[in-house]
Amino acid sequence: MRTELDRRMDEGLAALTGEGAPLGLGSIELNGVTLPMITAVPPSLPHYFAHYTAEHADKTFLVAGDERLTFAQVYTEAEKVARTLVGEGLIAGERVGIAMRNSPSWIALYMAVTMAGGVVCLLNGWWQAAELAEAVADVGCTMIFADPPRAKRLAAIEGLDVPVNEIDDLLPLARALLPITHSWPRLPLPALTGDDHATILFTSGSTGQSKGALSDHRAVLQAVFNYLAQALVMLGIASQDGNAPEGQPATLLNVPLFHVTAEVPVFLQSFAMGRKLVLMPKWDAEEAMRLIEAEAVSYFVGVPLMSFEILTHPNRPKYNLSTVTDFAAGGAPRPVEHVRRIKEEMGGGAPLLGYGLTETNGIGCGNWRDNYLAKPNSTGRASAPLVDLAILDGNGRPVLQGQRGEIGIRSVANFKEYWNRPEATAAAFTADRYFLSGDIGYLDEDGYLFIVDRKKDIIIRGGENISCQEVEAAIYEHPAVAEAAVFGLPDERLGEVPGAVVKYRTGEALTPEQLCAYLYAHIAAFKVPQRIWTSDEPLPRLGTEKIDKVGLRTKYRQIAAAEATGA
Repeated sequence: MRTELDRRMDEGLAALTGEGAPLGLGSIELNGVTLPMITAVPPSLPHYFAHYTAEHADKTFLVAGDERLTFAQVYTEAEKVARTLVGEGLIAGERVGIAMRNSPSWIALYMAVTMAGGVVCLLNGWWQAAELAEAVADVGCTMIFADPPRAKRLAAIEGLDVPVNEIDDLLPLARALLPITHSWPRLPLPALTGDDHATILFTSGSTGQSKGALSDHRAVLQAVFNYLAQALVMLGIASQDGNAPEGQPATLLNVPLFHVTAEVPVFLQSFAMGRKLVLMPKWDAEEAMRLIEAEAVSYFVGVPLMSFEILTHPNRPKYNLSTVTDFAAGGAPRPVEHVRRIKEEMGGGAPLLGYGLTETNGIGCGNWRDNYLAKPNSTGRASAPLVDLAILDGNGRPVLQGQRGEIGIRSVANFKEYWNRPEATAAAFTADRYFLSGDIGYLDEDGYLFIVDRKKDIIIRGGENISCQEVEAAIYEHPAVAEAAVFGLPDERLGEVPGAVVKYRTGEALTPEQLCAYLYAHIAAFKVPQRIWTSDEPLPRLGTEKIDKVGLRTKYRQIAAAEATGA
């Protein structure tokens, strides 16, 4: 049965997207499928930046420590870099990597690369040298912007022939970018359309090495405006109830910008909203609360662990968090008890959960406020007006309502392809262009999605996807290892953490600490198993001779649970 909030959201969206409305819908044919699109969306990211910078020029855009920058100030620095890139011969469509922590420099460089016609490649700032080398080579970056720690890792890559521009991102923005912009030419920037390539984000799937998911300008901006439509609907409801927010909206930027959550609904959507972004280079729950109070933050989004750490922090009563209207999360489910406690204990902010993927530019489903409290195990309904959600069988056909199948998402915001991987791209889509998420779920009678399993062999640690196969490959690189299996272990804070069981070669043995030390030098720290067991016997195998991962996961989860309870 449709809830009262669902009814109001549906009515608000219909008024917002109807004929002649601000976000009226049209259609476009892509790959033989007709899809809805929001007609008011600018044709490219440079058009979008220019339009909303002019509208919000003097408003505060970025707060980073003691530095406060307006929309106009950030745009000016980005434009200088963009014209410099064009002057130095950047060709439209070339891939340019950013390997940096969150900073005003990261944001201005993202803007500049897209304004210059380049494809901005969001390199994972937690990767080690080998992981960076694989990604850079995979997508063919022609240059990289890096902060000092990432520049050091890149310098350790033997044979890297891609120029690396080191940016001291701890300096104020104009000074940080001065080595690039000191003599920027007044050259025209390219005219771009929605069909031009815009971004490559990297996704960890079940096949090991990260794949570069390429999106065009149309897909990225349609995703931004799909989020904007939802935000405007909720703003309308708040206004009808006499709770219209006052002052400039503000949000913490507390998740890495190389993630789609930080890129699309946080960073990019803020232009259209005239929203202030308060940067956190490193997550700390008490610092987050201090900034919420000091900057009157109105919206919080992060992985579930972040709001949980605020919720349970002993100093939470010392801070005024009442300006926050929503505590949103994505990347992993929240425990049911956390949902209830957020509503009751966080000073008025309501719980919200989103579900989307890198390949969908973040859009998929949303579960809002009272609806989330009523169905805390659900990721909510398909995010209107653009998302078409389906539960599909093994042949890509819809199953009956209530039956389980693979979650498929179709929209104009879906990515275009995995860079230089036509087979992986073909396998990711059905014939009628549903992206196959790798998640297993079902829809209830109200259209709410419940995710019950994963088809892909991945672990989601605090919202960060980890390929089991990639971690296994790193373990196998050690010459002492004969067999290995990696799997997820339940964790109260992070949802899951990696665990592993290893059999060593005859005459060889390592302690778990020794193997972890080896892994820390080769893969990002968040991928290193938190528990490693040693097996004296060969690992069990299935009839196909593959290692029985499911059986091992079940066995060692039971062992870990028994150890935790002292049983």
